[in-house]
This record gives sequence, structure tokens and C-alpha cells, in this order.
Amino acid sequence: MAGDVNFSELTTAHDTLVLEGPDGVGKSTLAQRLSLHGFRVIHSPRTPDHLDLATRYREILSGAGRILFDRCFVSELVYGPLYRGRSRIAWSEALDLAESVINRKGLFVHLTAPPPVIRRRLLDRDGEAASLEEVAALVTGYQRVFTTLADYAKVISINTALELPSAG
Repeated sequence: MAGDVNFSELTTAHDTLVLEGPDGVGKSTLAQRLSLHGFRVIHSPRTPDHLDLATRYREILSGAGRILFDRCFVSELVYGPLYRGRSRIAWSEALDLAESVINRKGLFVHLTAPPPVIRRRLLDRDGEAASLEEVAALVTGYQRVFTTLADYAKVISINTALELPSAG
């Protein structure tokens, strides 16, 4: 829950933050707030199919400085299977990248909310949204991915249903 997160510790104890969750859950809003604490925000839009995602993220993670990902390779593990029938990132690559995040004093932040809340946010923001069933499948997909990822890396979950927590 949002109230359980210590944002002072979050912004001082970590050099890499990975914000992940379905579209409309609040990643970009939280990224903007956290960027005030010296993080370079890397927004990862959909990557063209011909690009090697694992290499792209390895290169970013090998750089210096504080990095905050507003979506990254984790989303490929969710969106890929749901919308293309496959992920362009193998689990072995994802775990290798997760290790790189850990080595950078990193943390995975799983943002979630009930599907009706996310769908309403998307409608308010974009004027359109995936069906409630699709949004529910995304929420479930992220939950499954983070359950597995938590066996290998530190993951915190934040329910953004009421309000995104302040990072100040």
C-alpha cells in the first residue's frame, strides 16, 4: 500500500528504480516526482520489433548515475505474451537484467490498482482505453511477473488506487 512506502529511504537508498505496471497506473506521474531527487528518467515506449531489447537495457544499466525507468524490460514479459503471443525477452535475460539492477543498488517498484480504476484513468487521460477484461489481464500478468521476480530481486508494490504517494 502507498502509505507503507518510505519515499525518503526509497530516494536515498537506491541508485536505480524500475517503475512498472499497466498503462494508466501512475508510472510517469511518480517518475516525475522522483526525478526531483536526482534520478535521470528513462521512459521506455514500445521498442520496434527489430531492436534487441536485452542489449538496449544492458547498455543503459552499464552507464553511470542514478537511473529511474518509467517502464522497461519487465513490461515486455507482460505485454508481449498478451498482445503478440510471445515475449521478446526470455526469462533468463530478464533475470540477468534484474541482477544488473540489483548491482546498481536497484529496486523494482510494482505499481498496481484495481482494473476499473486503471481503465477510468486511461479514459480520462486518453479518451479511450482497453476493455476491462484486457486491463484485468494486464494487472494479473504484472502480478505473476513480479511474484517470480521477487524470488530474485527486491520488489515493493504500491497500490495507487487512492492517490499516488508524494515523493517529497
